[in-house]
Amino acid sequence: MGFRLHGIRKALFSANQAASKAVDAPKGYLAVYVGEKMKRFVIPVSYLNQPSFQDLLSQAEEEFGYDHPMGGLTIPCSEDVFQRITCCFN
Repeated sequence: MGFRLHGIRKALFSANQAASKAVDAPKGYLAVYVGEKMKRFVIPVSYLNQPSFQDLLSQAEEEFGYDHPMGGLTIPCSEDVFQRITCCFN
């Protein structure tokens, strides 16, 4: 896993700054972009505590660093994989 809390905070800060310029996500949520078509999902920040979501964040860090031009986090997986992983968090 190895995704540092500092990295999560930095990514959230960047996402929050960009979200304020784009379409806002409700308080306690953040926007992520997933798949080839960059479909936007608004997810609870509590997902950041889930180990499987942290794995996705690590992949995003490796592929994109902390520069996410879409205004939210860009997750490098298919929509199907993302929905399968996040469906169990509720």
